[in-house]
Amino acid sequence: MSGDPGAAPAHARPADAPLDSIRVTGLRAFAHHGVFEHERVDGQEFVIDVEVRLPLGPAAGGDDLERTVHYGELSEAVVEAVRRDPVDLIETVAERIAGVALGFPAVHETVVTVHKPSAPIPVPFDDVAVTITRRRAPAAPAAGAAAPTIPATTPGGSE
Repeated sequence: MSGDPGAAPAHARPADAPLDSIRVTGLRAFAHHGVFEHERVDGQEFVIDVEVRLPLGPAAGGDDLERTVHYGELSEAVVEAVRRDPVDLIETVAERIAGVALGFPAVHETVVTVHKPSAPIPVPFDDVAVTITRRRAPAAPAAGAAAPTIPATTPGGSE
């Protein structure tokens, strides 16, 4: 990173810079999410796929970890987000994870899939999953203002 205080922050993206991807798939976390009492009491394994989109050229060009996302730290933060505070819907878990991913300053957009392979469905199935895409809102004109997230397209679905 540059020591010049007037330089653009590492996460700033020129309008023509492409968004690249870092994907972590198959993260596993045991948690107590679900509508039914037995899901809250017994818990179950959830499987998470998270993709973060950011320009990787600056990090690659300078071989600089500070200009990308440390995927080990991202993975730990995602698993921690899944494990805490039980909720009814995996849609809610997905939103929580998207917020965590967008908390990394270099991330401009994220795609999160939450799999619930042991969902209480009375017929044979392989998996139930919810996928959402969220992006950082355009930068606010005021310096230092936090950028809110805005929804992108979200496939419908419920548990």
